[in-house]
Amino acid sequence: MELFLYIFGALFSVMNPLGTVPIFVSLTEGDMQKEVNKTSMLTSINVFVILVISFFLGKYVLAFFGISLSALKIAGGLVIASSGFALLKGEFSKNRGMSKKHKEAAHERERISLTPLAIPMMAGPGSISLLIGLNEEYSSTCQITTTILAVLVVCLICYIMMRGSQHIIKVLGPNGINSISRIIGFIVIALGIEYLWAGIHALIQTVI
Repeated sequence: MELFLYIFGALFSVMNPLGTVPIFVSLTEGDMQKEVNKTSMLTSINVFVILVISFFLGKYVLAFFGISLSALKIAGGLVIASSGFALLKGEFSKNRGMSKKHKEAAHERERISLTPLAIPMMAGPGSISLLIGLNEEYSSTCQITTTILAVLVVCLICYIMMRGSQHIIKVLGPNGINSISRIIGFIVIALGIEYLWAGIHALIQTVI
C-alpha cells in the first residue's frame, strides 16, 4: 500500500489532470456529452497504454542510446521540476506546448485524444521518465503489479475528471483550479528535486 500511494501521488502530481481540465473543456467546446465521454475514454486509454509501454520498454530505449539511469533521473528531475515551476506561474499549458496557436490547430483535428491531450499534456516527459526510473527500482512481480495498478487508478481518475470537466469548472472556476494547481506545483517541484538528487547521488557513487 505504501508503494502504491507513493507511485500514485507522484504520477498524479506530475500529470496534474486538474490542470488539464480547462484545456479539455476548450478543445471539446460545442461537443455533445456523448462525444465528450468518448474523448475522455480514448484519452485515458491512450495515456494508460503510453505509460505502461514506457514502464516496460523504456529501459531498452535507454540501453539503445547508451543512456544511464542516473542521467535519466537527472534529466527527469529537471523536467519534473520545470513542470512544477510552470504550475506555480500558471503556465502549465504553455509549458506542455499548448500555446494559443496549438489550441487552434487542435480544433482542426478529428481526434484530439492522442495529441495533444494524451501526449504531451498527461503522458509527458516527466511522467514517462518517472516510470522508466521506477522500472529500474522495482522489478518484483508484486512491485510491477502495484505500479501498473497505480497507473490504472490515475488514468481512471483522469477519465472521471475529463468526463465531469464542465461540472468541475462550474464548481471550482478558473481561479479555484489555478489555486489548486499552484499548490500541486510545490509538490511537483519537491518531487523533481528529489528525483534530481537521486540521480546526482547515484552518479557520484558510481564515480567514487
